[in-house]
Amino acid sequence: MSKPIPAIASMAAALTVLFTQTAIAADAPMGVKGAAPSAAAQKMIKSAMRAAPKKVSAAATIVAADADGQMRTLREGKNGFTCMPDNPATPGPDPMCMDKAALEWAQAWMGHKTPASGKVGFMYMLSGGTDASNTDPYATKPSAESHWIKTGPHVMIVGAEDSFYNMYPKAADPDTSAPYVMWPGTPYRHLMIPVK
Repeated sequence: MSKPIPAIASMAAALTVLFTQTAIAADAPMGVKGAAPSAAAQKMIKSAMRAAPKKVSAAATIVAADADGQMRTLREGKNGFTCMPDNPATPGPDPMCMDKAALEWAQAWMGHKTPASGKVGFMYMLSGGTDASNTDPYATKPSAESHWIKTGPHVMIVGAEDSFYNMYPKAADPDTSAPYVMWPGTPYRHLMIPVK
């Protein structure tokens, strides 16, 4: 895995769970037949399942990172989606659930690599998100240049061609109650679609 970066708000904070910060209690590995999840793992599974509609999250793989940043599967899934629990280090609820293409996009972003263009992915964050920069994919705190915004429950489309994103507003300070492009002008631009 690539070198982790500091957690940033909203999607960034949720994705950071892939690599750092969420410690999992030492208990029986989830891959061992007959091993029941610990209370801590059950709590994280429940949190992760809040990210997406029940029919999606019920069949999704649930993952979290242990204390040293290594990925741990809490529950195997069968529908191609991967869900992660809320990151307790951030100020708001930010569990996330994504399909395979979106997971690859997120790993490219975390690794400071250019994601594959035209490989469209879909993410759910139905519990909402926290504050984030709308212009800087790696901003860690508000500043005059970062165009900090607050997001609520939403879904995201990542990895599309520019022609797709050109159909939506790309303002630095968007109306977050309507679809808009986050991180425009970067390889990590994606469509934010509020659901409430």
